[in-house]
Amino acid sequence: MSTVTGNRGLQLEEKLIFELNSPGMTAVDLPNPHEITNVESRLGNAARKNPIGLPGLSEPQVVRHYLRLSQKNFAIDGGLYPLGSCTMKHNPRLNEKMARLPGLADIHPLQPKSTVQGAFELMDMTAHWLKTLTGMPAIAMSPAAGAHGELCGLMSIRAALEARGDARSRVLVPESAHGTNPASAHMCGYQVETIPATDQGRVDLAALKGMLGDDVAAIMVTNPNTCGLFEDEIIEMTKAVHDIGGLVYCDGANFNAIVGRVRPGDLGIDAMHLNLHKTFSTPHGGGGPGAGPVVLSEALAAFAPLPYVVHGKDGFDLIEQADDAAEFSSDAKPYGRMKGFHGQFGVFVRALSYMLSMGSDGLRQASSDAVLNANYLMAKLSDLLTVSYDGPCMHEVLFDDRFLKDTDVTTLDFAKAMIDEGFHPMTMYFPLVVHGALLMEPTETEGKETLDEFVDVIRALAEKAQSGNTQDFKAAPRYTPRRRLDETKAARNPVLVWSPGRAPELQAAE
Repeated sequence: MSTVTGNRGLQLEEKLIFELNSPGMTAVDLPNPHEITNVESRLGNAARKNPIGLPGLSEPQVVRHYLRLSQKNFAIDGGLYPLGSCTMKHNPRLNEKMARLPGLADIHPLQPKSTVQGAFELMDMTAHWLKTLTGMPAIAMSPAAGAHGELCGLMSIRAALEARGDARSRVLVPESAHGTNPASAHMCGYQVETIPATDQGRVDLAALKGMLGDDVAAIMVTNPNTCGLFEDEIIEMTKAVHDIGGLVYCDGANFNAIVGRVRPGDLGIDAMHLNLHKTFSTPHGGGGPGAGPVVLSEALAAFAPLPYVVHGKDGFDLIEQADDAAEFSSDAKPYGRMKGFHGQFGVFVRALSYMLSMGSDGLRQASSDAVLNANYLMAKLSDLLTVSYDGPCMHEVLFDDRFLKDTDVTTLDFAKAMIDEGFHPMTMYFPLVVHGALLMEPTETEGKETLDEFVDVIRALAEKAQSGNTQDFKAAPRYTPRRRLDETKAARNPVLVWSPGRAPELQAAE
């Protein structure tokens, strides 16, 4: 049954803000520019000749519009967000309060250094704890996110190799790697070759050794890997690469599974980015704010990009020029900058707040609980769903679509049905090495009650699919503001710009 308005109870059918336009309506009182006298315009011939085309709404209309849009969104504050390889954990509000403190929230990157000594100390302290947790001697704080950090690490590797007159051409990347890994290596000018996996879902060590040669600059490995498994031969892998003069980059996206328990530096890692939004509980998603600091081994420490904070004679200093870096340390050979300023300071505040409030014991417990929760899901679901690899997992558990064989229900259908049950779907079809993958990461911040509710829904849907009731899956979701979209068409023919032609009054104004 449809309603007159198209609304579904209190879930209102929302128009675009431009379609809500009432010409002449405004939520604020602004002087008419034509009535302002004795003020000479500085725009000259660039002055606007036509209306700007912004919609006119009252203040209540604006507030209600954005509130109603927010009600159509799903967030970690609303429920479990089980995306595998993404670590969508709860962000304590304490971190947000710290980031909004006066003196932290309102400073500017171009202020005189003497006025931001506290900010430099905070950056230095954050860097110290990240180095301590990873067992690495140096760090680049400026990269903006994970892929940016990958590029930073590879540029450090390239700079180190070129400094010793060793121009190598190949980077080896496991087939289960994040898609940004080979892209970053390619952007850095390297030829990318794929390392196959074993039947146990880990890097094939024998195959890796067979691919090594004096033209291999580095390998890129994720540990724990994207199948949710710990690379148990990692030390042999790093030794083999070091023996031929190569270096080892580690994708740190899954550091949340081992923080406080394993130090990557002890495994022979030379560079690793840290997703502060995954492991250290800072905002995640929406394109930012992001931070992807890169820890560096002794072999790469001298090649960290600018800028970075150092302990100077009269307090802290921010090294921003190569000459200043050489003056501070004769070994320093920075290859340049990764971005305009020193990094996302607000994220550093949040990450430090999280680390200090948790302490080393708390961080160790967090990673342990994340692993425990994932293995709990495996134990509760493996009799109905098909686990991709035998044995315990780390912080995420990987299933595949074999349990849906002959049901005519796909992984996508299953995920859409989860939405109707009030749960955000897990990661689908990734990693690509597993057919019809369902990758679930409960994180450490979810309690047993929530996990049990999730398990009950997954089991009920699996039983429904196996019983032959496929129509409910093909029609899902039914209870969302929009039904199932044509995702292929949306990707191939995206409509990203609103056309003023849909609002005659705005079209006429133009």
